[in-house]
Amino acid sequence: MPEQTQTPSSGTTLAAKARADVGKGANRRLRAAGMIPAVVYGRGTQPVSVTVDPEALKTAIATPKRFNTVLTLRLDGDQASKLVLLKDFQLHPVSRDLLHADFLEVQMDREVKVEIPIMLTGKAVGVTEGGILSQQKRTLEVLCLPTAIPEKIEVDVSHMKIAQALHLDEVKLPAGMKAQWRVNETVAVVNAPEAEEVAPAAAAVEGAVPAEGAAAAPGAAPGAAPGAAPGAAPAAGVKAAPGAAPAGGAKPAPGAAPAAEKKKGKK
Repeated sequence: MPEQTQTPSSGTTLAAKARADVGKGANRRLRAAGMIPAVVYGRGTQPVSVTVDPEALKTAIATPKRFNTVLTLRLDGDQASKLVLLKDFQLHPVSRDLLHADFLEVQMDREVKVEIPIMLTGKAVGVTEGGILSQQKRTLEVLCLPTAIPEKIEVDVSHMKIAQALHLDEVKLPAGMKAQWRVNETVAVVNAPEAEEVAPAAAAVEGAVPAEGAAAAPGAAPGAAPGAAPGAAPAAGVKAAPGAAPAGGAKPAPGAAPAAEKKKGKK
């Protein structure tokens, strides 16, 4: 009789069926029947092709740990169940339905690599002073036993001042957990508040008409509209200054013929 695999008390059971038919055609038939193809792989074991109910899978990982939920995969006709983690999946680009799933077989006494969400706690000193807290990294890859996978990693930022950054090497991990990172990335930073920009007063446009009662531009013709350019003609209905050129044009050019005079009609 095969050895029974230990089941974690917090695990969730998921039914699965072994499948022999593989390929695009077989996968289409599975999806048409309401099932999806899946693969179970692990250290030192051969990959096993199975089928699972996509809705049952969604329900199984609907826990606070989400994708880090240890699942008990029970295969039809196999008395030994497998402990697995959902490591990857494919979604339809339009309907967002599950199309395929990959499960990683784990053992309760062997460490596994998982991504844990990072949650910032506390109110930064710099935020009280007007700064803006920005979270740059939202997950951390760690190595731990399947029974010790946490829901999240809390990081206290209450000590952070303006222009201060917090990096991965400053994150305190629970006992028995090892961080798996190669670059000491920034987790969070308190940015200085942005200076408010005051728009400069709009410059006066040359020739623009000033408000009622404002003085006309220097050099403008007497009677010209307020703000008129120098040399502008008087406004309509205003008498021209003594000696000013007739309105409406310049003096006749030298040698030009005088305008024809009107003959008086006979009485």
